[in-house]
Amino acid sequence: MVLPPPPSGPLAGDVARRSVLLGTAAWCLSATGCSGGPHTASPTARPTTARSPSATMVPGTTSPTAGPPTPPASASSPSELPRAVAWRPGPGEIDPAAKVAAVRLVEALGTWPVGQGGQDAAAGRAATLGIPEESASRLARETGSLRPSADAAVVRVIDAQYGGILSDTASVLVVCDQPTLEGTRVKSGGTTVDVRLDRTSDGWRVTTLHPAAPGPAGPLSPAAREVLAQSRIELPPASVADIRSGAVHESVLRAMLQLAGAYRLSVSVVRSGHPLDVFGTDRPSDHPLGRAFDVWRIDGRAVVDPATSRTLITSFMRAAAAAGSYNVGGPVRLTGGATVNQFFSDDTHHDHVHVGFNS
Repeated sequence: MVLPPPPSGPLAGDVARRSVLLGTAAWCLSATGCSGGPHTASPTARPTTARSPSATMVPGTTSPTAGPPTPPASASSPSELPRAVAWRPGPGEIDPAAKVAAVRLVEALGTWPVGQGGQDAAAGRAATLGIPEESASRLARETGSLRPSADAAVVRVIDAQYGGILSDTASVLVVCDQPTLEGTRVKSGGTTVDVRLDRTSDGWRVTTLHPAAPGPAGPLSPAAREVLAQSRIELPPASVADIRSGAVHESVLRAMLQLAGAYRLSVSVVRSGHPLDVFGTDRPSDHPLGRAFDVWRIDGRAVVDPATSRTLITSFMRAAAAAGSYNVGGPVRLTGGATVNQFFSDDTHHDHVHVGFNS
């Protein structure tokens, strides 16, 4: 299999920037990675409506209670935000504490009551999780699209999946809806945050945040329009923005449509909000190039859930290969394929199916 060439220009600069950030130590949030291989080549506002994290969220814990993922935010009235609901990992997670550490910070930084959307207030919310003041301030400066300009906001996590997990470091992709209150109007929104963590003797510690930056909307191809209109393809906000930007390859769009003929697929990540490189390597990932998408739920069943039929997952993986993917990863190691490395499995992909394309 031929790997794509290393990134150059703006992408290379972003890679370098992330390398510098990842070398910075941060805070410790007690919680408790595994080794894993990445994919190859890869209106009148009511002040109590948007509640503060301390009022609605469960702090990080080393023994998180299992439960279903929080569904996307439902439609709200013109003057009222939906309540904040703390995300909880379900069964089957390899290391749920890493995800809890990442999610709790995203929930805290991205949820605020009226008048508390500033950077200092965000740092204060991070500090309530036990983060040292200096680290809390730095992380608040890294919020990007997680802290849009609004009077109030609520993060509701759709899914938390691994962008990569090794023995002492991890990337957790926190995919969320984020309705905001602007004056008397509730607006839909959301983002995906690539949260980097290190394992310490005290648990998992967040080091940096990389919120999605999909770019402006551009002209849409017929396939892009069809994907956006297809009810059997569930897309989170950042992935919708990716497709609207025009930066997603036609091969990805056509594969989504083909798969939607037989399955209902819940996409977690397409392009933005994913590590630039295959985690733990210097090889460019197919995601930022617009040549891959991840699916966290198939026909309403979470990939990570042990109760989800392995037959369902394997049939979906083979269907993805039949749709043109040269690089299909998931929790099941499959044999066969058009190439030696067409199918793969590792700890990173125990919670989703990766579908990658080389053109």
